[in-house]
Amino acid sequence: MSKLNIVLASQSPRRRELLELMQIPFTAIAADIDETFNPDLPVTRNITDIAEKKARTVIKKLTKSTADTVILGADTTVVFGNKPLGKPSGREEAYAMLEQLQGTSHKVMTGFALLQGTLCHTDCATTLVEFSPMTGKEISHYIDTQQPFDKAGAYGIQDPFMSCFIRRIEGCYYNVVGLPLSHIYSVMRTMGLV
Repeated sequence: MSKLNIVLASQSPRRRELLELMQIPFTAIAADIDETFNPDLPVTRNITDIAEKKARTVIKKLTKSTADTVILGADTTVVFGNKPLGKPSGREEAYAMLEQLQGTSHKVMTGFALLQGTLCHTDCATTLVEFSPMTGKEISHYIDTQQPFDKAGAYGIQDPFMSCFIRRIEGCYYNVVGLPLSHIYSVMRTMGLV
């Protein structure tokens, strides 16, 4: 469907699986960058800046880049109140994150960047997620079985045991997993990439 050379600026298995759903051939290259938030900037600006940094880092790694090369970078975070929750540093932080999220709602935001030559389009998608209450034992079980240390907010909506606690979502499910596919596809179409 697309004759473009799509490159995903990520080694995340979840993002690779999601992009495969678009049925557009792509390659994936890791973008090892500092993902520390700037506290002086809003969350949306932080995640779109990080997504763009990932894309620009990967384009420099390519030995051959043409006008048909499009780099997709993305960054996802969980926002509880006004506080962004990134990946937990260990078990205690994962437990604390899940404890504050249970029985309430929060936002999952993904910033993405599509980089083609000198053109770069950045955007952001937001999904509202509501958890049912979890007991301390259930939180510990989830951490033990799913090891959510590489996930923003210390959880993956696609994880089997978490399915017992997702009461409601408003917005794109795929955004919560890591890529807002319909939003990205719509932007790609607007840019004439598909």
